[in-house]
Amino acid sequence: AIERVAASERGAHLVRWLTALPPNVRTPRAYRAALAQLARGRGWRMRVFDEAALKRAGCGAFLAVVRGSAARDAAIVHLQYRPRGAARAAPVALVGKGLCFDTGGTNLKPAKGMLDMHGDMAGSAVAVGILDALTELGERTPVDAWLAIAENRIGPDAYTQNEVVTAANGTTIQVMHTDAEGRMALADTLVLAGHTKPAAIVDFATLTGACVSALTERYSGAFTNRPALRAAVEAAGAASGERVWTFPSPPDFDEELDSPIADVLQCLIDGKGDHIYATRFLQRFVPDDVPWVHVDLSSAHRTGGLAHVATPVTGFGVRFGVQLLRDGFAAHAAGPALASATPVRKPGRTRQSVRRSRPTLARGSRR
Repeated sequence: AIERVAASERGAHLVRWLTALPPNVRTPRAYRAALAQLARGRGWRMRVFDEAALKRAGCGAFLAVVRGSAARDAAIVHLQYRPRGAARAAPVALVGKGLCFDTGGTNLKPAKGMLDMHGDMAGSAVAVGILDALTELGERTPVDAWLAIAENRIGPDAYTQNEVVTAANGTTIQVMHTDAEGRMALADTLVLAGHTKPAAIVDFATLTGACVSALTERYSGAFTNRPALRAAVEAAGAASGERVWTFPSPPDFDEELDSPIADVLQCLIDGKGDHIYATRFLQRFVPDDVPWVHVDLSSAHRTGGLAHVATPVTGFGVRFGVQLLRDGFAAHAAGPALASATPVRKPGRTRQSVRRSRPTLARGSRR
């Protein structure tokens, strides 16, 4: 128990350090370099899907978001932890939103709303922190991390409302608001993670203001396509001290996401219930046969800190994630209810159906 606490806290410190770095220091390129250094020290395999590779894979949702960036350094990074001597098994896939800065795009944020948007990559940092803690603990299950590393900038080529883009699984998306970029970047990342046939997917993202409105920053929101997992998810939050509340996401919410020109709307303009609609959107990119948990990190940043963490950047998610992967999934893995997912309405117009050290970040020009 002491070893788990210590490893989880070190993982959380890594999250806080990465998230607090200024956006001119922790650019996507510098973030990728830091991850490469971590991977070498921890013995992880690392693969980088740069823009050329993502174009070949048909990741049009991710690529739409990054069109406004002058620096062509966005990528989806895949980290793999493979324990020595363990039996071959399907990995658990951790997926994280890694927006290193978010201006809102052409639907530009006001100054107050943009102030802390260098922390919009907290979900990716949480995935890395969990992977780091599990590595230190000698986890016997293979674990992957899929990180959507990008920026949402403004520029002559930035994506705009009412564009129609095609994600890697062939789903066409009508863009409704360029500040809903997180779900676009995650969509293709979830598809790539799903191609590896994981045992489960858990994603982390600072995704919606609606979740903060619903829970404040003291809780984070959670959703799952396996109703049998809801109790395990909340129990992991209670046991770890990082509290989560599971929301419903019934399929009738898909009705409002119908698009007249594409398979699905990216979001709704009025914003009500956006945490639920975002989940319904994301579920279209998760294989039906894979248990999935989506964590909307409303607790990633809180003025005055949270619990024993005194800083606004809380590192929330590592202790919860370690608890869920080591105990929550293990307790429910054999349950027959995990075989059936909450249904997602298929689109009607689909066009194609360990060394302890912090990495260093180079300072200087983004280019």
